[in-house]
Amino acid sequence: MSNSNDTLVTEFILLGFPELSHLQGLLFGSFLVIYVVTILENLVIVVTIRASRQLHTPMYFFLANLSVLETLYTSVTVPKLLAGLLAQEKAISFSGCLIQLFLFLSLGSSECFLLATMACDRYLAICRPLHYPAIMDSRLCLLLALSAWLGGFLASFVSISLISTLRFCGPNVLNHFFCDISPLLQLSCSDTTSIEMLDFVAALAVLATSLLVTVISYSHILATVLRIPGGTGRQKAFSTCASHLVVVAIFYTTTIFMYARPHAVSSFDLNKLVSMIYSVVTPLLNPIIYCLRNRDIREALTKLFQAPGHP
Repeated sequence: MSNSNDTLVTEFILLGFPELSHLQGLLFGSFLVIYVVTILENLVIVVTIRASRQLHTPMYFFLANLSVLETLYTSVTVPKLLAGLLAQEKAISFSGCLIQLFLFLSLGSSECFLLATMACDRYLAICRPLHYPAIMDSRLCLLLALSAWLGGFLASFVSISLISTLRFCGPNVLNHFFCDISPLLQLSCSDTTSIEMLDFVAALAVLATSLLVTVISYSHILATVLRIPGGTGRQKAFSTCASHLVVVAIFYTTTIFMYARPHAVSSFDLNKLVSMIYSVVTPLLNPIIYCLRNRDIREALTKLFQAPGHP
């Protein structure tokens, strides 16, 4: 492809992990196993919640939405990564790159809003238990879930609209394993200063808003739990929220590092490592964290997979 300034780029080459080219077979096998296990884990959670009447509560409704979201989230990047590890030509079209980035940012933003919604749900359940059933009815749960999904798509539309105005004249080698904002901005032959700042503000608005709601909710939860008499009651309340807090900590730590900063980190190796954590590893760990720490889900799984007629 020509790199002259009068020729616009029509495709990008996803560089992936050239420093690990001698481990290409091992990487392909590892990512394939991680992807399959992630899909199966989240599918099991969705099916279990759907099939178990005792799990038809707001908390598990939002958890099922999270599982669906993370299934789509990891499917945006990993299949293309697997194809790149097998193919000699790791190309993605310009429109395909923007679509991948749009879906990735949309689902990531939706996860921010959904985690904040789950924090509010836990706040109402623990701090306002008498009013909780009346407030968090099925209609409100559906509305909140739809708002989280729609909010993510609207938030990412801002970033994509900004990036689509840029010119890419060459080179077209993108030093990443998927189309992300930082490496794309590095390849643009347009002035990206204002777009970097606007994109930073948009990302910060999503992250700061959802994180603020989450922090406030759990501050009230902590204050309420500390007033519960007896160690057993406190332990039960803490265990209800512990898995959510672990997920929130991992997700926000990595995403804030990647997107809530006005300038791209110069080390793309570090970018790829952090991106790997929140786009591949976190969706793998989240179902494990929820299932292993949640007695209701473990019991529902046991009943679901128990042979018919078995006592």
